[in-house]
Amino acid sequence: MRSWFAASVAVLALASPASAHDASSVVASGRATYNLNPGWRTITGDPAGAQAAGFDDRAWGRATLPHAFNEREAFARDIKDLSTGINWYRKRITLPRGAQAGKAFLEFEGVRQAAEVWVNGRAVVLSEHGAMAFGADITAALKPGENVIAVRVDSDWRYKERATRSGFQWNDRNFNVNYGGITKNVRLHLTPATYQTLPLFSALGTTGQYVWADAFDIAARTATIHAETQVRNEATRARTIGYRVEVRDATGRVVARFDGGGATLAPGETRTLTADKRLGGLHFWSWGYGYRYRVTTSLTEGGKVIDAVDTLTGFRSTQFGDGMVRLNGRVMQVHGYAQRTSNEWPAVGVSIPPWISDFSNALMVESGGNLVRWMHITPSKQDIESADRVGLPQAMPAGDAEHDVEGRRWDQRKELMRDAIIYNRNNPSILFYESGNESISEAHMAEMKAIRDRYDPRGGRAIGSREMLDSTTAEYGGEMLYLNKSAKHPMWAMEYSRDEGARLYQDDFTAPFHKDAPDYNRNQDSHAIEDVRRWYDYYRIRPGTGRRVSSGGVNIIWSDSNTHYRGDNNYRRSGEVDAMRLPKQGYYAHRVMWNGWVDPEAPATHVIGHWNYAAGTTKPVSVVSNGAAVELFLNGRSLGQGTRSSGFLFQWPAVAWAPGTLRAVATGADGRRSEHVVETVGAPVALRLTPRTGPRGFVMDGADLALVDVEVVDAKGRRVPTANDKVAFALDGPAEWRGGIAQGDSSGKPRATQAVQGDVIPGTTPTAGTARGEDNYILSRTLPVEAGVNRVLLRAGDRRGTVRLTASAPGLKPATIAIPTVAAAATPGGLSRSFAAAAQPGLLTRGPTPAGESYRVTRSTVVPVRVVAGSNPADAARTFDDNELSRWISDGRADSAWIEYDFGREVSLSEIELKLVGWRSRAYPLAITLDGREVWRGETERQLGYAAVAFAPARGRVLRITQTGPVQDRDAFGKIVELATARQAGDTGADAVPPGFRLAIVEADFHGPVAAR
Repeated sequence: MRSWFAASVAVLALASPASAHDASSVVASGRATYNLNPGWRTITGDPAGAQAAGFDDRAWGRATLPHAFNEREAFARDIKDLSTGINWYRKRITLPRGAQAGKAFLEFEGVRQAAEVWVNGRAVVLSEHGAMAFGADITAALKPGENVIAVRVDSDWRYKERATRSGFQWNDRNFNVNYGGITKNVRLHLTPATYQTLPLFSALGTTGQYVWADAFDIAARTATIHAETQVRNEATRARTIGYRVEVRDATGRVVARFDGGGATLAPGETRTLTADKRLGGLHFWSWGYGYRYRVTTSLTEGGKVIDAVDTLTGFRSTQFGDGMVRLNGRVMQVHGYAQRTSNEWPAVGVSIPPWISDFSNALMVESGGNLVRWMHITPSKQDIESADRVGLPQAMPAGDAEHDVEGRRWDQRKELMRDAIIYNRNNPSILFYESGNESISEAHMAEMKAIRDRYDPRGGRAIGSREMLDSTTAEYGGEMLYLNKSAKHPMWAMEYSRDEGARLYQDDFTAPFHKDAPDYNRNQDSHAIEDVRRWYDYYRIRPGTGRRVSSGGVNIIWSDSNTHYRGDNNYRRSGEVDAMRLPKQGYYAHRVMWNGWVDPEAPATHVIGHWNYAAGTTKPVSVVSNGAAVELFLNGRSLGQGTRSSGFLFQWPAVAWAPGTLRAVATGADGRRSEHVVETVGAPVALRLTPRTGPRGFVMDGADLALVDVEVVDAKGRRVPTANDKVAFALDGPAEWRGGIAQGDSSGKPRATQAVQGDVIPGTTPTAGTARGEDNYILSRTLPVEAGVNRVLLRAGDRRGTVRLTASAPGLKPATIAIPTVAAAATPGGLSRSFAAAAQPGLLTRGPTPAGESYRVTRSTVVPVRVVAGSNPADAARTFDDNELSRWISDGRADSAWIEYDFGREVSLSEIELKLVGWRSRAYPLAITLDGREVWRGETERQLGYAAVAFAPARGRVLRITQTGPVQDRDAFGKIVELATARQAGDTGADAVPPGFRLAIVEADFHGPVAAR
């Protein structure tokens, strides 16, 4: 697997502060920003008086932030069983000389769940939402010399807001994994008394900086850059200040300076200053092209800079219309992942350094993902900025669980959306704001849109919600499981391909043998094939296929997650990579299908699985390719061309195994070729260790992590894909063992033979499993490889010294590696000027947005001008109104189950797409005539949205669809639905419309050949 930091990937290092709104690193001023992550004391429990400055905390444990007190339980326990309770944190800081002359602010990127903060025993802020950043003005609480910050954290699932006794909808023990503590970064900002504010609205009432671009000319690489900043004067006298802006490119070169004039601010006054300039030669941020600019906004007085702030951002244009998403003028069909916002790792949870975020998020881009939809709550600032760097577009929620709410809980959602928009509106990777994980009322959608329009009117971000299929207010929508099309605002699937499959279980012929049982609990081969089938549903109705199209969808999920599950285990295994980000077969399948903006742009082929089997094995072989035909060769002998299905899938039903090489050669319609080879490898002889560290090296700051891959290899150094050996690890040096993850239990107890039913949680459908009580080898020093490979985590200590890791297994040559370490930066007075994110480069992997169209038009669409029906004729026009929540239903009689469309002129037709009520459970027997001539007779397939009815091109004016027999309900998709009610699952209408002789059409699209030019 090619690593994200491989030499072939173009990168640009932009020396930077850790985050936008930090003190400028290129323009000196009276402002300073400090990293407060190092040097905390912590305890689990609720000791009395711990907020007092003089409290004795010497017996408490030590912690470097981010920190979760229960991180050791990550992936070892079901989400519902994670420890919760009260935890305290305390830290001592000594301010630099003269700091008391200005203002001082704490910034917490996030604490789970509620945090009460004191400085020198004085209460400064209470934050209760557990999902977003908050701040505190601590100026009045500080004193010369040493100061003590104390934080009390309550992570109770049942936490209630103190003022209202209302819970928070997103504090949910099904979706929002509860790693309790100060789980994100903390900063101290020291500013002059007249200063640019921070984007922390709830506690401080301030909005900070806002940078955007408009008037784009993509081809000419020009746009107008706007920079606003909110300024507050807390001096005792009026201040006359100037405002200026500097723009630096990713190499640090100044590309523009412009002036925003001057202003006189009275004591206590807050004002927003603005400036803009048209710039040329711009590099536009894009998918896989994380190009960022540093925009420095400075306040001057008497010609001297008194306050300077850096905003790291990117410039890109967006359009949302005609059922499509355009980025920098180019149509982009969404294909990516619905990922839990926790984005967690085994045994460390969310407590990871920025390079680990980039490692994971860059892999999404490498797999072809062009959107990550974070689920339920606002993603961490670290992940948002990581997506900026790696070029990963994202959809940002605020806070939600599964349904619309009223009263205080709705107000909480609005407040969180407001805060999240203000905090993250300068991050170019955010293309969508998500107002709900399920449809909300039009009135609520209008309230959310008003928040967007007030705080981010120019950022080029659509606001919408899951579902919202008939909304006139939402700017995008799309269901969870099913296919949607639109000619208006884009519709993309919020969560599809929901099955689970552990990385260990490869196919029906490889130990430990695992056939699909039940059908949603898959092995890797089956899971990858299902991923191809499910994606083709969306690709088939992509841009270029008609007037109404699908804007794509996101596969749930990216990495295995310690949240809602339904397979054997106590964690979710739907990821295309496992919890340690080791790829499964689905990762490679997506990389083949998703390498273009809409249509694939580079020839690619992947043979699913390996080629190490027992003599006498005959097995099906599946190949994923974006070619038009694939030929398979075994040791140079052709096995013929595969049978094509689902656009990208080619299969050979029975291939007799023989040792050697299996080569798939694909040829595209344009003659371009691609191939992939798998080979039989030898017997396992040795272990191999491969370390991975961030750009800074392995920094001994108590927070950094190193990854180490362990492989079983043959005599030629090739990974043995059938090896599942248990490996024992010995660690020496200043690092802490955090280990990895594998199927099973480290105690060696056998897996249960009787499936255990999961707990019933409101809103979900529980499933039974055999591995509910297993610890998944979390923190174990003995860890099995799976399919020949595994990965472990080491956490940095706080002293220099070489870290050595040795791996051994019976019958295999052991391996030892030495990882050099780097000293952490000094923290005088408990204050650090070192930010790990500053070392992270911007990745330019895919290059700038290509010019030209990303798709080709493959068929034309005609729209009826009149419609008549055998019954309920007043509703007949609903079948082509571009509203998937309206429908026409015949009256149940056999002689009236027909509908007729008049196109007003003779047209050429070759295909009809029908969204029929009960689409996943009903197959409709139909006859279709054109001007009285039958062009098609048959039964529509049960599917997840639109039935495709294709026939030989024919010309005519009036098309008639007649139901020829009764329908019956039979679910063709098993347990793809996880939610308890039809509405939550995405109602197909089958519960409201009885089967029988009822022709029930939601939407009908009529297509013909593309006219010759």
